[in-house]
Amino acid sequence: MALAQVLDRIPLLSGLPRSVEELPGGMTNRNYKVTTPDGAYVVRVTASDGALLRIDKDAEHADSIAAARAGVGAPVHGYLPDAGVLVIGFLPGRTFTEADLWEPANLPRVAEVCRRLHAGPRFVRDFDMFEVQRGYLRIVQERGFRLPAKYLDFMPAAAEIRKCLAVRAEPTVPCHNDLLPGNIVDRGDRLHLIDYEYAGNNDPCFELGNLWSEADLPPGHLDELVTAYYGRRLRHKIARARLLGLMSKYGWTLWASIQDGANDTIDFDFWSWGMEKYERAAAEFTRPGLARVMEAAAGAD
Repeated sequence: MALAQVLDRIPLLSGLPRSVEELPGGMTNRNYKVTTPDGAYVVRVTASDGALLRIDKDAEHADSIAAARAGVGAPVHGYLPDAGVLVIGFLPGRTFTEADLWEPANLPRVAEVCRRLHAGPRFVRDFDMFEVQRGYLRIVQERGFRLPAKYLDFMPAAAEIRKCLAVRAEPTVPCHNDLLPGNIVDRGDRLHLIDYEYAGNNDPCFELGNLWSEADLPPGHLDELVTAYYGRRLRHKIARARLLGLMSKYGWTLWASIQDGANDTIDFDFWSWGMEKYERAAAEFTRPGLARVMEAAAGAD
């Protein structure tokens, strides 16, 4: 269906003068800024096979509403479930880059927006990267998609990390789970988060470790981020976030493999994007200090 036809189905946008601008950066959606005399909106049109990637548009819609209620997400203005289209308010502000997360002064701000989201209404479903990674692996193997060399060699280590984290199981909170820098919007007075495709109730340390991983930050930045989140330095929480950041890289590598094999609608080098994550994950799996990190995560401060 043509974009104009989609927009005509949205009561808020139908029958009004409007300008349309495609926004950059979408890896599973095409995102458009639509401006009318009444305001500016973002129309998110799905451009991937959501079933393969564990995307549930109904859950995204509900979770986006919950995030808005928590004061973290954009207001939700419309939803066309049959077309995979979500309409949210456009948040004026500056989108973060990796450089912003390398700036130590921003880490307490990021911790604060995460705490606000985590204290808000619970999301529709749960998110567990260990389960997501195994589900993605099944799809990659069943469909014959490319698998990085020696990827399966690290499965026993991933299982050991899962056992280690279970020693001190954490209660889950509503997490974004996909905190790329581009999903953080700086509105000056506070930060906001966008894009809730992978939202779900999860260990808060995954949120922090995933963010650290996505921006490829140094270990000291993770220490500062986790300390800012909890209000004091907790050695086992820092270790926990580091292990979950490793699992983030390991799991999202397969997301890239699926996109590389199945997505022909978005012009993006998914394989190279995933291999960069995999190479960093492989380096961490083979680093001598991994056993000490697991001991710290399972132990007491």
